[in-house]
Formats: sequence, structure tokens, C-alpha cells
Amino acid sequence: MEQGTYLSPAEAVEYGEFKRARREAEVAVTLQKLVADASRRETDKHVLRSVCDGALKLHCYGVLVSPVNVAEAKKRLGGRAVVAVLAGGTGETLPAVKKYEVKRAIRAGAGEVRLVLCYSALALGNAAYLKREVRKVRRAAGKKPLIVSLEDHSLGEREVALGVRAAAEGGADAVCVRGETELLACAVKCGADRVRVDVSGVENAEQLRLLLKAGARRATAERPEKLAEEMYRAAAEEAALFTEPLAEESVEKPRLSPEKSGTVL
Repeated sequence: MEQGTYLSPAEAVEYGEFKRARREAEVAVTLQKLVADASRRETDKHVLRSVCDGALKLHCYGVLVSPVNVAEAKKRLGGRAVVAVLAGGTGETLPAVKKYEVKRAIRAGAGEVRLVLCYSALALGNAAYLKREVRKVRRAAGKKPLIVSLEDHSLGEREVALGVRAAAEGGADAVCVRGETELLACAVKCGADRVRVDVSGVENAEQLRLLLKAGARRATAERPEKLAEEMYRAAAEEAALFTEPLAEESVEKPRLSPEKSGTVL
């Protein structure tokens, strides 16, 4: 005889609500790991304000901006989310220029620095140069978290591994790679718990789930509200699996034949 636990319709509804509440709590925790991306060159003041307001509504960790938008983002967020600045331009500027840019951004209100490394040094395998660059910017950033950006589409696993080692040896707090499982696995392996590994370019909730499961600590996305909508919808659908079928059964009543019901035809 098949054994199992059977719920009454009322218990099923209660359990469904419990599942929904638990999943929504998990979604809220996940949203706190998101960084809203407003660093694109096309970001004007209206877009920046919209991204900042959305990040606050979802309780995201922070907003990533270019140096020219740090002050406005700081004003809009009001200390309720971190302003992360993407510093280093194309990566090919001198370390002294990057140091100056970082110092100015921090004075303007940046609470975190994402540094674009020298891509030519990465391509040529110049580990010594990369390590010196990270160390110099590390000193300029002071106590602010320093994340090394390894997100460019020209970078493969070899360059990512080199960048992770330079970040760890240069004193960075984390690295950020593209949201691809192979690159994430490479960064996690090379980091060996010496640096945190974040991802960027996250486009949907399933991708986010897989990347976090694979070891990513934070994720940057251009549309966090889309991810939130997908996650909350999945939570509601999961809860509905426990309530809808049983709710239908609870209202279904046995039909009586005309003879038993006393109905005269």
C-alpha cells in the first residue's frame, strides 16, 4: 500500500502560503546581492535616476556608474545603497591617471571601486605590471572595496586567471567576470578564497540562480527589475502547485441521482 502525507484543503493552502513566503524571503536576499548597472555611456540623468530609484525599491546592494555620475548617484541613493564607480576607462590609461580618477570618485561619494585593468598587459601576460597597477590603485582607494574588472569580451580563461592572480597579490577585494559558468569556475579556482568573485551581464533569473550556485557572490545586471519579476513569479507559481488542485477538490461535491435526491422529472 502506498504511504504518504496527505493534506486537507485548508492545510494545503497554508502550506502553499508558507512556501510562497519562504521563496519571497529568499528572493529578497538574492536581490541584495545585485548591482544595478548604470555605467553605459548612454546613461543620462533621467536614466540614472530611474536606475537608482529601482535599486532602492528592490533593496539592491548598489549601483554601478561612470566617474561623471558618481555625485548624482550618491545624491539620489542617499546612502541607502552603495555607489560603485567603474574606473580606468578603456584600461589603457596609466596607473597614475587611474589613481587620480579613483581618488576624485571617492571624494565625490563612491563607496566602491571597480578597476578596469590594462588589457594589453593581460593579453601579453605581463603579470608584474598588472600587480603593480592593482597595488597603486589599492592605495588610492584606501579602505574602500576594490574590485578588479575582468569583464571585457576579449578576455578568455587565460587572461581571467592572470587577472585574478594579479588582483589577489595586489590586495584587491574581489574580481568581476562575465556571467559565464566557465569563466566563473576559472576565477573561483584561481582565487582560492583570496578574492571574492562577482559576475556581470546577468540577463535572467535562471542564469542568476546558476551563477550564484556556482560560487558568484554578487551580480551586476542592467535590468534588476526583470530578474525580480521573474523570481517573484516563480515563487507564486511554486506556491500555486500546492493550492490550486486541492482548492478545486475542496469545492467539488458528489452528484446525486434524481432518484436519491428526490427530484421529480
